[in-house]
Amino acid sequence: MDSVLISEFKAKCIQLLKMVNETGRPLLVTLRGKPIARVEPVRTSPKDQIQLGRMKDTLQIKADIVHSDTTTDWEMER
Repeated sequence: MDSVLISEFKAKCIQLLKMVNETGRPLLVTLRGKPIARVEPVRTSPKDQIQLGRMKDTLQIKADIVHSDTTTDWEMER
């Protein structure tokens, strides 16, 4: 990951933001050698978005999950 001093980031902000967007590589902004911010490109591809229903038909319920009796499945200490 590339890094840049905050003073340089301030002076070249637009240019650096365009570079991050074009290259897709994040940029670490530092102040006195310590990281204070990370600039990342916005991902808009369909694979990065959560798709509702994408797991449909991948699970099978084989028994009643609402009225199940699990008391015999666990040991209780008295």
